[in-house]
Amino acid sequence: MPMTRAERQELLRIIARFRGRRVLVVGDLMLDQYIRGSVSRISPEAPVPVVRVTGESFIPGGAGNVVSNLAALGAAVTVVGVVGEDEAGRRLLEQFRADDASVEGVCVDFERQTTQKCRVVAERQQAVRFDRETVGPLSHATETRLLASLAEELPRADAVILSDYGKGVIGPRLLAAAIPAARRRGLPITVDPKPEHFRRYKGVTCVTPNTSEAWACMRREPKAGPEAVAALGRDILRELKSRSVLITRGPDGMSLFEDRGRITHIPTVAREVFDVSGAGDTVISTLTLALAAGSSLTRAAELANQAAGIVVGKLGTAVTDAAELSEALR
Repeated sequence: MPMTRAERQELLRIIARFRGRRVLVVGDLMLDQYIRGSVSRISPEAPVPVVRVTGESFIPGGAGNVVSNLAALGAAVTVVGVVGEDEAGRRLLEQFRADDASVEGVCVDFERQTTQKCRVVAERQQAVRFDRETVGPLSHATETRLLASLAEELPRADAVILSDYGKGVIGPRLLAAAIPAARRRGLPITVDPKPEHFRRYKGVTCVTPNTSEAWACMRREPKAGPEAVAALGRDILRELKSRSVLITRGPDGMSLFEDRGRITHIPTVAREVFDVSGAGDTVISTLTLALAAGSSLTRAAELANQAAGIVVGKLGTAVTDAAELSEALR
């Protein structure tokens, strides 16, 4: 059912309240590197394309992409996470500062490598990706510093995002500290989940898995059809005792499940899909910022859907801003 003019005006009013809302992002920080080029021949050394490099770029990924999305939408962002003492970590911090994000809560761990994903893109097609990273639990000393940063920054926030990419920052101790603290202050707290920590997300405002993550989190084999997704969403809601669950479903849009039994299916608005990289980061960023701005869950999910529809039409890990999002609603 098409959105009414009154509904569009309500969404525009929420966007107008985005600027300056303070969002705390806690999670696995990454650096995405893109090497772009063209291909005109196959290597004589092996049956692989020879990429003639024409450009290179570095942008924040993982929880860092959440930071970029929030900054572009006008939020005042604070980052809590871990980087290594390396060039990738320095690039990330420089980018966060350029976005006016606070990085006082970022801990440098001399024994860890900053996660860096390098994608080689030839003729708009990803040819290969190689990763540099340290995966695993944080050391006790680093985790203790991280918890101290969380305790200092959370009281100043209007909302909290836990961006869990399974690299080690989001662990049992952090979840046990962050979720109750946010709830005591009445702050929206949202989670981009990973199956290994799933049952520790109890009591959050919203979890935002995609369909495959949702099945994995419940340790079930995927089933087709809207009825199966509806049952899955209700079961997640019951399991986590969360206020809501937002399952992103690609071309089928999104399904929002709320704790009072309401289910809202939101059709996709994407016209063209070039790249879904980072779309989940856009969803949780927009949803949480809208909640921080006083939105209902339904309207926040509708805005998140609009934002995702914009970024999947761009190549690479991308963001949208408040002006672009507003224009899409007009």
